[in-house]
Amino acid sequence: MDFGMKDTATILVVDDAPENIDVLVGILKPSYQIKVARDGEMAIKIANIRPRPNLILLDIMMPGIDGYETCKRLKLDIATRDIPIIFITAKISVDDEAKGLSLGAVDYIAKPVNPAIVMQRVKTHLSLSNQKRALYQQVKLQTKELISTRNNIIQKLGRAAEFKDNETGDHVQRMSKYAFVLATAFGMDEAAADMLMNAAPMHDIGKIGVPDHILKKAGRLNEDEWQVMKEHAAFGGKILDEKNPSPLMEMAKTVAITHHEKWDGSGYPKGLKAQEIPLTGRIIAIADVFDALTSARPYKPAWTIERSVELIKSESGKHFDPELVDCFVNNLDEILAIKAQFSE
Repeated sequence: MDFGMKDTATILVVDDAPENIDVLVGILKPSYQIKVARDGEMAIKIANIRPRPNLILLDIMMPGIDGYETCKRLKLDIATRDIPIIFITAKISVDDEAKGLSLGAVDYIAKPVNPAIVMQRVKTHLSLSNQKRALYQQVKLQTKELISTRNNIIQKLGRAAEFKDNETGDHVQRMSKYAFVLATAFGMDEAAADMLMNAAPMHDIGKIGVPDHILKKAGRLNEDEWQVMKEHAAFGGKILDEKNPSPLMEMAKTVAITHHEKWDGSGYPKGLKAQEIPLTGRIIAIADVFDALTSARPYKPAWTIERSVELIKSESGKHFDPELVDCFVNNLDEILAIKAQFSE
């Protein structure tokens, strides 16, 4: 987007020294919205608060996690990885600069800072970030047919796994679109949300590896059968594993492995807890469960919308990420419109 007077870019300034923060805020505040953090942990928390910052100015030498580690964690999180990061530091040897750039930073500014250089670098990298988003839209338009063909194949592979489990083909369409709504509501950029929508149909591809007598059993699974059933997450990871995966297939693999993890750590296969669970897996968990609850199956009737929503809300902080539950509730009208459009 282009930032006008009514849509000013937000800059997050991260430094443990108040005097350094004051200098940068003084330079930038006339032109931008400013957020500040005194350490890396707080910077990561602020970067995940919507609306997210458009650019981060990040000190390297800080107590706790340093700037390098902070940058690394931001770049590993799909919700914050596309925010440009400029290191502000007195430590700027060739090796230091190479390390920062390898972690995903876009630039360095040396201390003591020059106001004109700070303004120009910030302006330049905000512009480049805008151009990147515009280029994505252009490429998406030009490759629409190729992308459509690829996504149709992925949808069909996902449906194959669902049919094996007495699901319907509409399940993968609904839950994929629910995932897009949740991702964008959470603040994920459109490119990442699109990718998640297209990776979502592969979430249960590992069910292909589960024996039919377990997968199609009408009654309750015994403990041994349940242990086999849980292996479908790992099976999915193996099926989608590639030596040099595309970003889409890497995301699909992550979703397949982690969408049965739970916020309180009681899920499987690894018992990950809270933000240890990748955001994509946390999103698919809600999308998948809501559609399963509201859909009729040979072994159960469909739950009402009201009962299903109450279940999702009651599992906030237990099964589901509380912030994503809020996104679900706040965007329920759009989710229900998708359900109506792709009804069975």
